[in-house]
Amino acid sequence: MSLDIHLLIGGEAGQGLVTIGQLLSKALVRAGYEVFVSQSYHSRIRGGHNTFAIRLGAGPFFAPRVSIDILVALNAETVALHRGQLAGRALLIADASFAPDLPGAIAVPFAELGPERLWNTAALTLLGNILDLPSEVLYQAVEAMLGKKHPEALAENREIMEKSREWAAAHVPQHGFALTGGEPAADRLLLNGNEAIALGALAGGLKFCAFYPMTPATSVVLELITHAEVMGCVIEQAEDEIAAINMAIGAAFAGAVSMVATSGGGFALMAEGVSLAAMTETPVLIVVAQRPGPATGMPTRTEQADLEFVLHAGHGEFPRAIFAPGSIEACFNLAQKALAMAERSQSPVFLLTDQFLADSSRPVAPFDLAAIVPIATGSETEAASASTPYQRYRLTENGLSPRLLPGFSPQLVVADSDEHDEEGHISEDHGVRIAMVEKRLRKFELLKQEAITLELSGEKGADLLFVCWGSSLGPVQEAAAVLRGQGRKVASLHFSQVWPLVPDQFLDILQGAGKVVCVEGNATGQFARLIQRETGFAIPERIARYDGLPFTARYILERLAAVEERA
Repeated sequence: MSLDIHLLIGGEAGQGLVTIGQLLSKALVRAGYEVFVSQSYHSRIRGGHNTFAIRLGAGPFFAPRVSIDILVALNAETVALHRGQLAGRALLIADASFAPDLPGAIAVPFAELGPERLWNTAALTLLGNILDLPSEVLYQAVEAMLGKKHPEALAENREIMEKSREWAAAHVPQHGFALTGGEPAADRLLLNGNEAIALGALAGGLKFCAFYPMTPATSVVLELITHAEVMGCVIEQAEDEIAAINMAIGAAFAGAVSMVATSGGGFALMAEGVSLAAMTETPVLIVVAQRPGPATGMPTRTEQADLEFVLHAGHGEFPRAIFAPGSIEACFNLAQKALAMAERSQSPVFLLTDQFLADSSRPVAPFDLAAIVPIATGSETEAASASTPYQRYRLTENGLSPRLLPGFSPQLVVADSDEHDEEGHISEDHGVRIAMVEKRLRKFELLKQEAITLELSGEKGADLLFVCWGSSLGPVQEAAAVLRGQGRKVASLHFSQVWPLVPDQFLDILQGAGKVVCVEGNATGQFARLIQRETGFAIPERIARYDGLPFTARYILERLAAVEERA
């Protein structure tokens, strides 16, 4: 079996390339193969050059690849843009009207196989033939998409699949891309990062989400909507992001576990609401799916440039936690963790993702639902310990005060966005002000105590240590594996929680490494600067990417060579 095949489908939005890619990916996963799916698309309904890429084989895979083994060109532009990426043994599938005269090119007479609206099904079948996937596996994927409510469509698709299979058997040249050895695994889930965040939030007890659509965060909410009725979750599309975060704060005040999902421009409008949540000590999870800015920037591309923005958003001083998952599994688990931490700390908590992680899919094993700890929210169970009159903002050693829900006890629950005394009434007393600021800041110790352990891959004291956070994990892991294969002593240190930082967890690792290189998707080294600010440890060597494209192992290795050459 070919261990690592990179297949890329290219064309315009509206040509059905995503349909081909999704159906093929699901069929491959069901047949027992590993895949890594990534997408690149323009911010338009139709037109623009879009791609759907699948790495497939033995795997597992954690990042995209640059060189292409099989290229499916749905238009001539795809051939022109990607022919330079074709590997030496590559196949190129294109319509006979624009197929180039290249070794490995397969000119397909799509018009002879069926109507244009079914050409994507024909292309899917050709790929199945090349990869030697059973016809029934592909047909089952098509049937699952169309459902049994459209028998006429199923019949049409079945017919063109049979024609395409016959044509492929007669015209596809010899190649080395046939897969063997796959073991069907019906229980695996093919998920992208945003789907995993949504499912993790629901599993963690989410009951309310407000949002205003903004790429690449919208698909988090679309996945929530799919399961909302079954899970008893209310989803509200607000008129803007200001309304969305205030709705979530209001729902949380009433006792519903709440979140919002947005991107940089939308989060800019939420900044005042973040401070409101902090002052009223109301828990809320804020998912920020990063994309390049400033302003509208590149809406459908990726970047890790909102770290400092999220860290400092909101006026005044108050504690917060910021999580940054680096894998599909972490998206699921950290969504639960973030919701629970918001409830426990009675503070706003953030989960940072980005377009690359949002739109990248991998097969994962079913999650261990038995390991989920139910979230405890304020309720009548705290009424017995509450003083009379009830002090919502009682001064305590750890900064956490009794949190009752309005209407769940005979106590009067008072909250105010102004500075307030222990009972919640507005106060301009300077002594009260000092006490309340210090009370809120004491919750920072809880966040530090609950900080997630870092992920160190490789040994301490390595000659080369990659430092990364969030979605750069997979590409860094693959780059490190390549270097280890060359006999080098390499380690990687990944942060899935970027605030608060706990130096005792990682400073000795940084100090004990030979050369430390920080890999992050922004131009200014935001995380490297944050580490230096908090620990005094400077990371002068960086590998940055801010062209809107995701990291790959090849990109990292090429930039590392330049770094080491300068040294």
